[in-house]
Amino acid sequence: MLLSSGRAHSLTDAQVGVISARLAESALQSWELGTRAQTIHELNATEYSVLTAESLPSPQSIPSSLVSDLDPFFAIAKAVVSNRTIANNGTTGPQPLMPDGSAADPTSIGVSVLLANWTGQDSGQVDYAGAAADQLDFLFYKVPHTSDGAISHRVWEVQLWSDFVYMVPPFLAHYGVITRNRTLLAESYNQIKLYRSYLRDPTQGMWKHVVGGSGENDEGFWSTGNGWAAAGMLRVLATIRESEYANTFKDEQSDLADWVQEIHTAIYPHLDTTNVFTNYADQPASAPGNFYDASSTALLASTVYRASLMLNQHTFIPYADRSRRTLFDSTSLSTSDAMASFDGYQHLTTDGWLTPVVNPHSYRQEGNQSAEAQAFVVQLHAAYRDWVVSNTPALKNSAKILVLSKHAVAIATLVGSLACLGW
Repeated sequence: MLLSSGRAHSLTDAQVGVISARLAESALQSWELGTRAQTIHELNATEYSVLTAESLPSPQSIPSSLVSDLDPFFAIAKAVVSNRTIANNGTTGPQPLMPDGSAADPTSIGVSVLLANWTGQDSGQVDYAGAAADQLDFLFYKVPHTSDGAISHRVWEVQLWSDFVYMVPPFLAHYGVITRNRTLLAESYNQIKLYRSYLRDPTQGMWKHVVGGSGENDEGFWSTGNGWAAAGMLRVLATIRESEYANTFKDEQSDLADWVQEIHTAIYPHLDTTNVFTNYADQPASAPGNFYDASSTALLASTVYRASLMLNQHTFIPYADRSRRTLFDSTSLSTSDAMASFDGYQHLTTDGWLTPVVNPHSYRQEGNQSAEAQAFVVQLHAAYRDWVVSNTPALKNSAKILVLSKHAVAIATLVGSLACLGW
């Protein structure tokens, strides 16, 4: 049974402002800062987001209309780079942007550092170029690698995490474009290819979370990890596609597009009638240690809208729409853009926190508040906004689909595919 809904199931600008404020006050760890920086781009500075830029590198002269929107983005870069000497105990040469047990997570801040240097922030008083170069050298010369060249997610031993794909390859790709280093751009793709070879389960199609090392492995299909991987691949693909080297990376772009769809194809059949993924996608919420997780649900849905816009992959729009409607649904009938209230929301608290979420510092446990979850909400909002603005009739038709039963999932997928073919 398929129904169209008369309610928008969208967030107002005021609500997004509250959710963004929770993100700003809670983003403290390296990957949280990097993810917040990317989120600012996607929401308010689309000319500087690789997902929506018309060409790369982005303009060196910031339009006056974007200065205030980019202020918090560049503030992240300035605070991190200005403090890194103290934070890293006076280290010189190759070093991470922030001290962290993860070799990958601090790299997520790297794009903001590159753009701060590219646009001439702080008139040369802050060494953004040196900080970016040290982070790059740290990855290649200080961090352990697998025998075939995959950079470890961990500093002290080789261990591969699905999160890596969001943290490191987008930095390598952006660095390559800005410095006109084709080899570095190629390496951003190569790292994803290597990580996929280790983490993708050939039977299930989903990515495992953690493999290798002497610590605890996690070969389960962590929903957030699959979202991190898909989102990272989309950013690298977009960076390559809008660069001067696009025509020389056609096969790589095709691979990345296929690998994003591969994750969606594998994970979305596990979305049940709640329209919210479980923390480990292939396990029911009743399984020991498992629970529903709105955080990964928002991230994955955002990648579906982006894949639809960028790659003409529309099959999973009905699934993403189900999740978006559920996460953004309220019993309130008000649609005023000035409304910042979350009264009547099942998945947003009165303070604007997404719920329920995985503990971002302990991935096997349910948490109360999560900075990355806040970022994923905003990224979903921005992706859906851009998707609607695209004004493609087939997409508009798909957006009306609301799947209400397990049996309707297959039908919705077929309808979405046919709509995009013009049927």
